[in-house]
Amino acid sequence: MPSYSPALFPSYPNSLLSPHGRLLSLHQPRVMGILNLTPDSFFAGSRVASEQDLLARATAMLAAGAAVLDLGAYSTRPGADDISEAEETRRLLPAVQLLRQEFPEAFLSVDTFRARVAHAAVVAGADMVNDVGGGTLDAAMFATVGRLRAPYVLMHLRGTPQTMTRLTHYDDDLVLILLRHFRDGLVALRQAGVVDVLLDPGFGFAKTAAQSHELLRRLPELQALGRPMLAGLSRKKMVYGPLGLSPDSALNGTTALHMVALQGGARLLRAHDVAEAHQTIQLFANTFPMAE
Repeated sequence: MPSYSPALFPSYPNSLLSPHGRLLSLHQPRVMGILNLTPDSFFAGSRVASEQDLLARATAMLAAGAAVLDLGAYSTRPGADDISEAEETRRLLPAVQLLRQEFPEAFLSVDTFRARVAHAAVVAGADMVNDVGGGTLDAAMFATVGRLRAPYVLMHLRGTPQTMTRLTHYDDDLVLILLRHFRDGLVALRQAGVVDVLLDPGFGFAKTAAQSHELLRRLPELQALGRPMLAGLSRKKMVYGPLGLSPDSALNGTTALHMVALQGGARLLRAHDVAEAHQTIQLFANTFPMAE
Protein backbone atom coordinates (compact mmCIF):
# COMPACT_ATOMS: atom_id res chain seq x y z
CA MET A 1 0.00 0.00 0.00
CA PRO A 2 1.42 3.44 -0.89
CA SER A 3 2.08 5.88 1.93
CA TYR A 4 0.30 9.23 2.03
CA SER A 5 1.23 12.54 3.58
CA PRO A 6 -1.64 14.29 5.38
CA ALA A 7 -0.09 17.60 4.28
CA LEU A 8 -0.32 16.58 0.63
CA PHE A 9 -3.78 15.05 0.79
CA PRO A 10 -5.83 16.93 3.41
CA SER A 11 -9.50 16.20 3.91
CA TYR A 12 -11.48 17.94 1.21
CA PRO A 13 -13.57 21.04 1.90
CA ASN A 14 -17.35 20.97 1.82
CA SER A 15 -17.40 23.17 -1.30
CA LEU A 16 -15.59 23.51 -4.62
CA LEU A 17 -14.84 27.04 -5.78
CA SER A 18 -15.26 27.95 -9.44
CA PRO A 19 -12.88 30.49 -11.02
CA HIS A 20 -16.06 32.52 -11.62
CA GLY A 21 -16.93 32.58 -7.92
CA ARG A 22 -19.62 29.89 -7.86
CA LEU A 23 -19.64 27.35 -5.04
CA LEU A 24 -20.55 23.67 -5.31
CA SER A 25 -21.37 22.21 -1.92
CA LEU A 26 -20.47 18.54 -1.44
CA HIS A 27 -21.47 18.26 2.17
CA GLN A 28 -24.32 16.08 0.92
CA PRO A 29 -24.04 14.01 -2.29
CA ARG A 30 -25.13 15.80 -5.45
CA VAL A 31 -26.12 14.98 -9.04
CA MET A 32 -24.20 15.90 -12.20
CA GLY A 33 -26.53 15.83 -15.22
CA ILE A 34 -25.11 14.58 -18.53
CA LEU A 35 -25.58 16.67 -21.68
CA ASN A 36 -24.01 15.02 -24.72
CA LEU A 37 -23.35 17.30 -27.68
CA THR A 38 -22.35 14.32 -29.81
CA PRO A 39 -24.26 12.32 -32.43
CA ASP A 40 -22.86 8.95 -31.30
CA SER A 41 -22.99 8.73 -27.49
CA PHE A 42 -23.71 5.17 -26.34
CA PHE A 43 -27.10 6.11 -24.84
CA ALA A 44 -29.18 7.64 -27.60
CA GLY A 45 -31.51 9.27 -25.10
CA SER A 46 -28.72 11.56 -23.89
CA ARG A 47 -27.92 13.14 -27.27
CA VAL A 48 -28.78 16.82 -27.64
CA ALA A 49 -30.29 17.62 -31.03
CA SER A 50 -30.55 21.43 -31.08
CA GLU A 51 -30.23 24.63 -29.03
CA GLN A 52 -33.87 24.33 -28.04
CA ASP A 53 -33.32 20.72 -26.98
CA LEU A 54 -30.26 21.75 -24.95
CA LEU A 55 -32.16 24.47 -23.11
CA ALA A 56 -35.13 22.18 -22.46
CA ARG A 57 -32.93 19.39 -21.10
CA ALA A 58 -30.89 21.77 -18.95
CA THR A 59 -34.03 23.36 -17.56
CA ALA A 60 -35.49 19.96 -16.71
CA MET A 61 -32.26 18.72 -15.10
CA LEU A 62 -31.87 21.79 -12.90
CA ALA A 63 -35.52 21.57 -11.86
CA ALA A 64 -35.08 17.87 -11.05
CA GLY A 65 -32.18 18.56 -8.69
CA ALA A 66 -28.98 18.66 -10.75
CA ALA A 67 -26.22 20.59 -8.99
CA VAL A 68 -23.90 20.38 -12.02
CA LEU A 69 -24.47 20.20 -15.78
CA ASP A 70 -21.70 18.27 -17.57
CA LEU A 71 -21.29 19.08 -21.26
CA GLY A 72 -19.35 16.72 -23.51
CA ALA A 73 -18.62 17.16 -27.21
CA TYR A 74 -16.31 14.15 -27.73
CA SER A 75 -17.83 10.70 -27.42
CA THR A 76 -15.76 8.45 -25.15
CA ARG A 77 -17.81 5.31 -25.59
CA PRO A 78 -15.65 2.25 -26.41
CA GLY A 79 -14.45 2.43 -30.00
CA ALA A 80 -15.87 5.90 -30.64
CA ASP A 81 -14.49 7.83 -33.60
CA ASP A 82 -11.77 10.36 -32.92
CA ILE A 83 -12.70 13.95 -33.81
CA SER A 84 -10.50 16.98 -34.21
CA GLU A 85 -9.94 19.60 -31.56
CA ALA A 86 -11.60 22.13 -33.85
CA GLU A 87 -14.74 20.01 -34.17
CA GLU A 88 -14.93 19.42 -30.43
CA THR A 89 -14.58 23.16 -29.82
CA ARG A 90 -17.20 23.96 -32.48
CA ARG A 91 -19.70 21.69 -30.73
CA LEU A 92 -18.88 22.71 -27.17
CA LEU A 93 -18.32 26.46 -26.92
CA PRO A 94 -21.72 27.66 -28.21
CA ALA A 95 -23.42 25.33 -25.73
CA VAL A 96 -21.33 26.62 -22.81
CA GLN A 97 -22.04 30.21 -23.80
CA LEU A 98 -25.76 29.57 -24.20
CA LEU A 99 -26.14 27.83 -20.86
CA ARG A 100 -24.08 30.46 -19.08
CA GLN A 101 -26.30 33.17 -20.54
CA GLU A 102 -29.57 31.37 -19.72
CA PHE A 103 -28.55 29.95 -16.33
CA PRO A 104 -26.04 32.41 -14.81
CA GLU A 105 -25.97 30.64 -11.43
CA ALA A 106 -25.66 27.07 -12.75
CA PHE A 107 -22.44 25.14 -12.09
CA LEU A 108 -21.17 24.02 -15.51
CA SER A 109 -18.63 21.25 -16.13
CA VAL A 110 -16.91 20.43 -19.42
CA ASP A 111 -16.07 16.83 -20.24
CA THR A 112 -12.84 17.07 -22.25
CA PHE A 113 -9.30 15.68 -22.17
CA ARG A 114 -7.83 18.48 -24.30
CA ALA A 115 -6.20 21.38 -22.49
CA ARG A 116 -6.95 24.03 -25.11
CA VAL A 117 -10.61 22.99 -25.26
CA ALA A 118 -10.79 23.13 -21.46
CA HIS A 119 -9.20 26.59 -21.44
CA ALA A 120 -11.61 27.96 -24.05
CA ALA A 121 -14.61 26.49 -22.24
CA VAL A 122 -13.67 27.92 -18.83
CA VAL A 123 -13.01 31.33 -20.38
CA ALA A 124 -16.48 31.05 -21.95
CA GLY A 125 -18.03 30.45 -18.53
CA ALA A 126 -17.56 26.81 -17.53
CA ASP A 127 -16.74 26.18 -13.87
CA MET A 128 -15.05 22.77 -13.80
CA VAL A 129 -13.00 20.44 -16.03
CA ASN A 130 -13.97 16.76 -16.14
CA ASP A 131 -10.99 15.00 -17.76
CA VAL A 132 -11.52 11.34 -18.69
CA GLY A 133 -7.81 11.12 -19.48
CA GLY A 134 -6.72 12.10 -15.98
CA GLY A 135 -3.94 14.15 -17.55
CA THR A 136 -2.59 11.22 -19.59
CA LEU A 137 -4.00 12.33 -22.96
CA ASP A 138 -2.75 15.93 -22.91
CA ALA A 139 0.43 16.81 -21.05
CA ALA A 140 -0.65 20.46 -20.81
CA MET A 141 -3.88 19.75 -18.92
CA PHE A 142 -2.65 20.05 -15.32
CA ALA A 143 -0.81 23.32 -15.93
CA THR A 144 -3.81 24.71 -17.82
CA VAL A 145 -6.26 23.87 -15.04
CA GLY A 146 -3.82 25.32 -12.52
CA ARG A 147 -3.69 28.63 -14.36
CA LEU A 148 -7.48 28.65 -14.63
CA ARG A 149 -7.89 27.90 -10.89
CA ALA A 150 -10.70 25.53 -11.87
CA PRO A 151 -11.93 22.45 -9.99
CA TYR A 152 -10.82 19.28 -11.75
CA VAL A 153 -12.04 15.68 -12.04
CA LEU A 154 -9.08 13.27 -12.10
CA MET A 155 -10.17 10.00 -13.72
CA HIS A 156 -8.37 6.71 -14.25
CA LEU A 157 -7.99 5.52 -17.85
CA ARG A 158 -5.53 3.38 -19.79
CA GLY A 159 -5.02 4.06 -23.47
CA THR A 160 -7.64 6.06 -25.34
CA PRO A 161 -11.37 5.62 -25.96
CA GLN A 162 -10.37 3.89 -29.20
CA THR A 163 -7.97 1.38 -27.53
CA MET A 164 -9.16 1.01 -23.93
CA THR A 165 -11.20 -2.16 -24.43
CA ARG A 166 -7.94 -3.99 -25.23
CA LEU A 167 -6.22 -2.75 -22.07
CA THR A 168 -8.18 -4.44 -19.30
CA HIS A 169 -5.42 -6.75 -18.02
CA TYR A 170 -3.74 -5.54 -14.83
CA ASP A 171 -0.66 -7.16 -13.28
CA ASP A 172 -1.41 -5.86 -9.79
CA ASP A 173 -4.39 -5.28 -7.52
CA LEU A 174 -6.73 -2.92 -9.36
CA VAL A 175 -7.50 -0.68 -6.39
CA LEU A 176 -3.81 -0.39 -5.59
CA ILE A 177 -3.14 0.67 -9.19
CA LEU A 178 -5.82 3.35 -8.92
CA LEU A 179 -4.45 4.57 -5.60
CA ARG A 180 -1.02 5.00 -7.17
CA HIS A 181 -2.50 6.73 -10.21
CA PHE A 182 -4.45 9.16 -8.06
CA ARG A 183 -1.55 9.70 -5.65
CA ASP A 184 0.79 10.66 -8.47
CA GLY A 185 -1.89 12.78 -10.13
CA LEU A 186 -2.67 14.65 -6.92
CA VAL A 187 1.01 15.43 -6.38
CA ALA A 188 1.34 16.77 -9.93
CA LEU A 189 -1.89 18.76 -9.65
CA ARG A 190 -0.80 20.31 -6.37
CA GLN A 191 2.48 21.34 -7.97
CA ALA A 192 0.51 22.89 -10.85
CA GLY A 193 -1.59 24.92 -8.42
CA VAL A 194 -4.82 22.91 -8.65
CA VAL A 195 -6.60 22.90 -5.30
CA ASP A 196 -10.06 21.40 -5.80
CA VAL A 197 -9.85 17.83 -7.14
CA LEU A 198 -12.44 15.07 -7.38
CA LEU A 199 -11.50 11.44 -8.07
CA ASP A 200 -13.28 9.28 -10.64
CA PRO A 201 -12.45 5.53 -10.76
CA GLY A 202 -13.40 5.44 -14.44
CA PHE A 203 -16.03 2.70 -14.42
CA GLY A 204 -15.92 0.95 -17.80
CA PHE A 205 -12.81 2.77 -18.99
CA ALA A 206 -10.18 0.08 -19.64
CA LYS A 207 -12.12 -2.09 -17.20
CA THR A 208 -14.40 -5.05 -17.72
CA ALA A 209 -17.84 -5.15 -16.14
CA ALA A 210 -16.47 -7.48 -13.45
CA GLN A 211 -13.58 -5.11 -12.72
CA SER A 212 -15.97 -2.17 -12.52
CA HIS A 213 -18.10 -4.05 -10.01
CA GLU A 214 -14.99 -4.81 -7.96
CA LEU A 215 -14.12 -1.12 -7.92
CA LEU A 216 -17.64 -0.22 -6.88
CA ARG A 217 -17.53 -2.76 -4.05
CA ARG A 218 -14.16 -1.43 -2.89
CA LEU A 219 -14.91 2.26 -3.35
CA PRO A 220 -14.37 3.02 0.38
CA GLU A 221 -10.68 2.11 -0.03
CA LEU A 222 -10.18 5.10 -2.32
CA GLN A 223 -11.19 7.44 0.49
CA ALA A 224 -7.66 7.03 1.86
CA LEU A 225 -6.69 9.93 -0.41
CA GLY A 226 -9.07 12.35 1.30
CA ARG A 227 -10.74 13.56 -1.88
CA PRO A 228 -14.41 13.51 -2.93
CA MET A 229 -15.37 10.86 -5.45
CA LEU A 230 -17.43 11.08 -8.60
CA ALA A 231 -19.26 7.95 -9.72
CA GLY A 232 -20.02 7.75 -13.43
CA LEU A 233 -21.86 4.48 -13.97
CA SER A 234 -25.16 5.62 -15.43
CA ARG A 235 -26.56 3.10 -17.97
CA LYS A 236 -23.09 1.64 -18.61
CA LYS A 237 -22.29 -1.95 -19.56
CA MET A 238 -21.55 -2.80 -15.92
CA VAL A 239 -25.27 -2.11 -15.37
CA TYR A 240 -27.00 -3.54 -18.41
CA GLY A 241 -24.51 -6.31 -19.30
CA PRO A 242 -25.10 -8.62 -16.31
CA LEU A 243 -28.84 -8.13 -16.75
CA GLY A 244 -28.85 -8.98 -20.45
CA LEU A 245 -30.37 -5.61 -21.30
CA SER A 246 -29.48 -2.53 -23.36
CA PRO A 247 -28.62 1.01 -22.20
CA ASP A 248 -32.22 2.03 -22.90
CA SER A 249 -33.44 -0.48 -20.28
CA ALA A 250 -30.80 0.22 -17.62
CA LEU A 251 -32.42 2.89 -15.45
CA ASN A 252 -33.52 0.56 -12.65
CA GLY A 253 -30.10 -1.10 -12.51
CA THR A 254 -28.41 2.30 -12.52
CA THR A 255 -30.48 3.38 -9.53
CA ALA A 256 -29.50 0.23 -7.63
CA LEU A 257 -25.79 0.79 -8.25
CA HIS A 258 -26.07 4.49 -7.45
CA MET A 259 -27.14 3.51 -3.94
CA VAL A 260 -24.10 1.22 -3.67
CA ALA A 261 -21.86 4.08 -4.81
CA LEU A 262 -23.33 6.42 -2.22
CA GLN A 263 -22.75 3.85 0.51
CA GLY A 264 -19.15 3.62 -0.72
CA GLY A 265 -18.61 7.34 -0.29
CA ALA A 266 -19.42 8.88 -3.70
CA ARG A 267 -20.32 12.57 -3.43
CA LEU A 268 -21.23 13.27 -7.05
CA LEU A 269 -23.37 10.98 -9.23
CA ARG A 270 -22.89 11.62 -12.96
CA ALA A 271 -26.27 10.60 -14.36
CA HIS A 272 -28.43 10.68 -17.46
CA ASP A 273 -31.59 10.50 -15.33
CA VAL A 274 -31.33 13.35 -12.86
CA ALA A 275 -34.66 13.02 -11.07
CA GLU A 276 -34.11 9.35 -10.25
CA ALA A 277 -30.52 9.95 -9.10
CA HIS A 278 -31.65 12.86 -6.93
CA GLN A 279 -34.37 10.71 -5.37
CA THR A 280 -31.76 8.04 -4.62
CA ILE A 281 -29.65 10.63 -2.82
CA GLN A 282 -32.66 11.83 -0.83
CA LEU A 283 -33.43 8.32 0.36
CA PHE A 284 -29.76 7.70 1.12
CA ALA A 285 -29.63 10.91 3.20
CA ASN A 286 -32.76 9.91 5.08
CA THR A 287 -31.34 6.47 5.85
CA PHE A 288 -27.77 7.61 6.60
CA PRO A 289 -28.06 11.22 7.84
CA MET A 290 -24.79 13.14 7.84
CA ALA A 291 -23.85 15.45 10.68
CA GLU A 292 -23.97 19.16 9.86
